[in-house]
Amino acid sequence: MEAVESSRKRLFIGLISASSLVVCGLLALLWIVPTIGLDSIHPWASAVWGVVVACIIVVVGWASLGLALSVAAGRILPFTNRLRGVTIKLFLPLMIILARLFGISKERVRNSFIKVNNELVLGQGRDYKPHEILLLLPHCLQSSRCGVRLTYDINNCTRCGKCPVAGLLALSEAYGVHMAIATGGTIARRIVVQKRPKLILAVACERDLSSGIQDTYPLPVYGILNERPNGPCLDTLVPLDQMEIALRYFLRMEAAPVVIVPRIPRMRDLGVTDGQPGASIN
Repeated sequence: MEAVESSRKRLFIGLISASSLVVCGLLALLWIVPTIGLDSIHPWASAVWGVVVACIIVVVGWASLGLALSVAAGRILPFTNRLRGVTIKLFLPLMIILARLFGISKERVRNSFIKVNNELVLGQGRDYKPHEILLLLPHCLQSSRCGVRLTYDINNCTRCGKCPVAGLLALSEAYGVHMAIATGGTIARRIVVQKRPKLILAVACERDLSSGIQDTYPLPVYGILNERPNGPCLDTLVPLDQMEIALRYFLRMEAAPVVIVPRIPRMRDLGVTDGQPGASIN
């Protein structure tokens, strides 16, 4: 397991570094090419443009380096938190393109991205109150044979036990956190605006989690991948024990769990060693 997690880290760091070099190279070209004609506009035009491009290169390099170092350290380093979102929004599409050139699948890149994001969210070291946390779930967790509509009111669930929703409701009630089901990105954004959480625990596939993490920045999102025994978007599952461990970590609860996990969750379940959060639950 540790080898897999290290591999994900190396993949992310390698792709973010390569993406940074590509962006910096393109910016350098933007300076070199126009300099041939800028001198005819003003004697200082090429110098000013060069300074502007150099500053952008420094910012891009600093952002990507700060993110790579934060990933390697397993926690957010000083002066890099604000640049994390800009870097992620800018580089993730480019990372996917570069990965395809090397025969690496989108899912692998996104999985690595989610893993790294989770480590950085854990690395913030913040604790939250129950009403500040939102459990955001995909509609595919609900049984495809269920006729009850849960999108607008999840409490309509009859708790028949044929899908994970009943267990998730038990978790949300036991820990006092908000919970909602979204059928797509638009509804998910509306739920976030209505609930105004300070942390989201989101369950989804790699694609939806990646886009959700990008869309909601700077709001921290901790992602848990759903399980798809029947294929994508049909009767998916969620590891309830992992969800409860995550909840207890962010709520800083040390007593015995009350719903799913039949033991006290240990910090290493979250990849935490010597008090420092590291790996994600996934």
